[in-house]
Amino acid sequence: MRVAVPREIAPRETRVALVPETVARLTQAGIDIVVEAGAGEAAGHRDEAYVEARATVAPNAAATFAAGDVVLKVREPMAPPTQGTHEADLLREDCTLIGFLGRDRNSELAKRLAARHVTAFSVELLPRISRAQKMDALSSMSTVAGYKAALLAAGALGRFFPLLMTAAGTVAPARVFVLGAGVAGLQAIATARRLGAVVEAFDVRPAVREEVQSLGATFVALESLKDQGVGEGGYARELAQEHQEMERQLLLQHVKTSDVVISTAMIPGRKAPTLITDAMVAGMKSGSVIIDLAAEAGGNCELTEPGQVVTRHGVSIHGPINLAATLPGHASFMYSRNLYAFLLHLVHDGALKLDFEDEITRESCLTRPAARPHEALAGERT
Repeated sequence: MRVAVPREIAPRETRVALVPETVARLTQAGIDIVVEAGAGEAAGHRDEAYVEARATVAPNAAATFAAGDVVLKVREPMAPPTQGTHEADLLREDCTLIGFLGRDRNSELAKRLAARHVTAFSVELLPRISRAQKMDALSSMSTVAGYKAALLAAGALGRFFPLLMTAAGTVAPARVFVLGAGVAGLQAIATARRLGAVVEAFDVRPAVREEVQSLGATFVALESLKDQGVGEGGYARELAQEHQEMERQLLLQHVKTSDVVISTAMIPGRKAPTLITDAMVAGMKSGSVIIDLAAEAGGNCELTEPGQVVTRHGVSIHGPINLAATLPGHASFMYSRNLYAFLLHLVHDGALKLDFEDEITRESCLTRPAARPHEALAGERT
């Protein structure tokens, strides 16, 4: 079995699907690895490092894709920014593809892959069960995003994060309010606390209270909500209209006293909930900062512009996209380890053996060849 790792062509994408450390583990397990020339350079891994790990370096994308029984990517197949062949058309028919391919089994990409009889696994679809924890690429990338969000905020805020005792007087610590205490939110809390800020955090799931408090932050919640904000797999879910209004009133009180707001609230497969209104931003102190990690999913702040930094009512609003790619070394290392665990789940005795009775294999599969072609596309939008 040969595993191919092409160079990512998405704009500003710096990650690579496998790093040399993981390549060495796979080659020791009897799996041949083919890496496109330059695939790991942006993440700090030269071609020589892959050769030392016993991988073969292919000269271009076409040669890389052609060599792969299994193709590992970070981003979904796409057309090159300049003229060239769409990556999906470079895939061998009947090969297996693994990467961040989205949740929509009826998407144009899914149809394109199904037409080429590609068995595609999307890491976004991995079930949230204990057996899949080592494969959880979403959590890995959320860890990076939460960390970088706090650093972005510290860099954009025109004041210190920590309490300082100086000859000029005492400098009060910055107040940081984190919306959403999932993996990204918890990492943002931890990083802001390490930088010395006073941190509060809000989440609709009461169960995360202890995690927030263990990091030294104050937990803010709608006490009357109970478990109504908990959705499938432990993710947050959209609240009823009456609770949304109560939520906004609660958030208003904390947003206006904060120097920094980091929002991370997202609902899988849905537009991100609007938690920060124009009126809330207008009530914030001039010079305050909002880092909206939900920008790609529509934003938690109604003034967010994806990929842009805008100033409204004297508040700097950041809508970063693909923050994980801004820390390519460790982001690639973590993602590579996730794929390694997933591959070991799919491979037995050096060959790919797909057991669709297994929950991890079945639920993460985006498309697969079937007796009837339409079966590969069956199911509602996720």
